[in-house]
Amino acid sequence: MDTIVFDIETQNFFTDPGVGRDNFEALRISVVGAYSYLQDRYFIFEEGEIGSLAELFRSAGRLVGFSMNRYDVPVLNRYLRKLGADAPNLWDKERVDLLEEIEMAAGQRISLSRLAEANLGVKKEHHGSEAGMLYRDGRMDELKEYCLNDVRLTKELYDLYRRDNCLLLPDKKAGEAVRVSFAKSFSAAGLF
Repeated sequence: MDTIVFDIETQNFFTDPGVGRDNFEALRISVVGAYSYLQDRYFIFEEGEIGSLAELFRSAGRLVGFSMNRYDVPVLNRYLRKLGADAPNLWDKERVDLLEEIEMAAGQRISLSRLAEANLGVKKEHHGSEAGMLYRDGRMDELKEYCLNDVRLTKELYDLYRRDNCLLLPDKKAGEAVRVSFAKSFSAAGLF
C-alpha cells in the first residue's frame, strides 16, 4: 500500500460571493498536487484530470496532508464520488493530518509556513489566498508550482514526524522553537 501526501487548491473559497461558510459543494478544484512514496514521484492534476488522480489514490493505504481533514478531503472526496461507486473514498483511508496532530499534542494551530520555517529553515513563497488569484489570472504554471511546493513541505515535515515522532513549534511568546512529541507513531509496516 502506498502513502500519498497531497494538497488541493481551489478556484474559489468560502469567502467568495455565492459560496458561503463551509459550503464544500460550491468549491471547485483548480489543481491537486501529490507525492507517492512507492513511486518516489510528484504529480500535479488539473480539475479535468480527477479520473487519473483517482487511480493514484486507489492504491493509497494512508493519506498525509496539512489541514486536509477540514478542507482537502471534503472537497476532493466530493469530486471522487462523482466518478462512481468504484472511486476511492478518502474518509475510508488512514489519514495523518499534521495540523490536527499538532493541535492534539500542543493545543494550538500553526501555519504550514511557520512550521516549515521552524523545522526545515524555509518559508512558503505564497499565501493560500493567492491560489484563487493565480487561477483567475490564468497563471497555471505558478499555481501548480505553488501547490507542489506545499506538497514538498508537507512531505518533508511528515518525514521528520515519522523519523523523530516530534516537530519543532515556534513559541508564540518567547519566539523560540519548542519540541512537541506525538503520542502515536505512524511507522506501520508496509506504509511509509
